[in-house]
Amino acid sequence: MKQKSRTFAAVDFLYICMMVLPFVFAIVLKILTKPASEGISITGAQVYIRIPMPIQELVITEAQINSWMVMIVILGLCLYLTHGITAKGGSKRQIAAEWIVEACEKMVCGNMGEYFRGFSPFIAAILGLSALSSLSSLLGLFPPTSDVNITAGWAILVFVLITYYKLKCGFGMYVKGLCSPIAMTPLNVIGEIATPISMAFRHYGNVLSGSVIGVLIATGLQGLSHIVLGWLPGFLGEFPFLQVGLPAILSLYFDLFSGVLQAYIFAMLTMLYVSGGFDIEEYERRKRKKRKQDEKQLSISN
Repeated sequence: MKQKSRTFAAVDFLYICMMVLPFVFAIVLKILTKPASEGISITGAQVYIRIPMPIQELVITEAQINSWMVMIVILGLCLYLTHGITAKGGSKRQIAAEWIVEACEKMVCGNMGEYFRGFSPFIAAILGLSALSSLSSLLGLFPPTSDVNITAGWAILVFVLITYYKLKCGFGMYVKGLCSPIAMTPLNVIGEIATPISMAFRHYGNVLSGSVIGVLIATGLQGLSHIVLGWLPGFLGEFPFLQVGLPAILSLYFDLFSGVLQAYIFAMLTMLYVSGGFDIEEYERRKRKKRKQDEKQLSISN
């Protein structure tokens, strides 16, 4: 029994390491590779590696590394919450895991309908990945959601799902939707293409703007502090007193509230776009028609 308990604790420790060490690795990597800078420094994701390829270089950036670190952390969290799960339940971690699953299923069924209940894990993954990516800035890391390439990848994946569910009702219905009314066909096509673009830039722009505003205000307060209090003797004149407090409060909004809000908005848009492009009545009608044709064909062959 003691051996089993030790094994359980050892596995728990491994999962906790999966939740902590990726961020530690990302922080250490940033410290060791970040070039020295003075004054205001607003840059994109730092480039770590450039791999020569036939068409163009494969660039490994800070955004990609941090994104993988976030995914490992989420995997560790999921494994930790579900470790030792039983039918009887009762443990705090199992209660937390069940609450997350039930909340996601309730949100998906409420916004998309019962047919899309199986979408819950995907929506939960979007929420977790987006929110944790934005919140990683609280640790001084470059948030992956501040890189348009990351959010564009998510948006393209969502666009593929939207198109897939539209095509489930038939290619003819898809084209009919684009050409209805016929005079609006060009705008409908543009609107179709604009969907992933707007999703990507909305998420990226809101997160990046928060980071830029935070850096500008912090740097401005540092300069103002030197102007107003620079007459103080010794290190007191160099210490940025006015920088204390306000940047932290702004960080709570831009990094915490806004990051979580943007994750929720991206998940909601995913649910609305996918379910809105799927005509379940038309899909059920096509299924019934196909079933009747199959039964008729079967009866003829018999």
